Amino acid sequence: MSAEWREPRRHRRRGWGPAANKKMSNTIKTALLLGVMSALFLLLGEALGGAQGLMLGFLFAAGTNFASYWFSDKIVLAMYHAREVTRDEEVGSDHRLYRIVEGLARRAGLPMPRVYVIPEASPNAFATGRNPQHAAVAATEGILQILDDRELEGVLAHELAHVKHRDILISSVAATLAAAVMMIARFAMFFGGSRDDRDGRNPIALLATIILAPIAAMLIQAAISRSREFDADAGGAAIAGDPRGLTSALQKLEAASQVVPLDANPATAHMFIIKPLSISGLTSLFSTHPPTGDRIQALLRPARP
Repeated sequence: MSAEWREPRRHRRRGWGPAANKKMSNTIKTALLLGVMSALFLLLGEALGGAQGLMLGFLFAAGTNFASYWFSDKIVLAMYHAREVTRDEEVGSDHRLYRIVEGLARRAGLPMPRVYVIPEASPNAFATGRNPQHAAVAATEGILQILDDRELEGVLAHELAHVKHRDILISSVAATLAAAVMMIARFAMFFGGSRDDRDGRNPIALLATIILAPIAAMLIQAAISRSREFDADAGGAAIAGDPRGLTSALQKLEAASQVVPLDANPATAHMFIIKPLSISGLTSLFSTHPPTGDRIQALLRPARP
């Protein structure tokens, strides 16, 4: 197999290569998500508290939209207690992570993202941020322990492909909004349990709130196309120059994550390169990952000229 691995022609023909098209598509999706979620917050506020609740819903929607756009990366990184790695780190696994990301970013023509290590034994990684100029790549301690340099390069190239394809904004915003909806669902249960029927509460509206809030979160995740993982795999292999590092890494990660599952927030499950296997039952609907075997087969399929 040639050291210079090219993206399959079907991907190039679909047009995900042009950054302008990808940016426009994800901008529209992000605006729709923010608009739909704002409407949902207003409806939930009115159902729970009438006119006063509507006003609170508006304030919550405005605050959530602002935080989702400007601070979603910091929110997600804080969820996992990620620690930033710099060039000044002493030589070790952290320095290795920064060095590989730096080389790949240069090769991909991207600004150097911030680099983080997550103190988790389960092997996984994700990218976040609102654009390539404000991006971050995070990897768990576990992934640094089980992957060699070529495999780690394949994983990090995959994450940088998400950055290059402008996937990270909608992914980060979706995670933040989904977490907010789940919080509202829990609040609705508490709020409903603290009042009795004599105060005029509408039990049907409250029941709808409790049921529809998790469904809304799932719909947010449904907006994250499964094809984006195939695209990032292909784009990452193109950045690395060879798909074999990523295919080997995916096989290792799939096996290791079954032994040491990541206790991930369901709202952020779609961000990781491998589905966190702690996500099961009803919360498995949050997953947007295609089967790992299908991803490996797509990577090994010969590229057409």
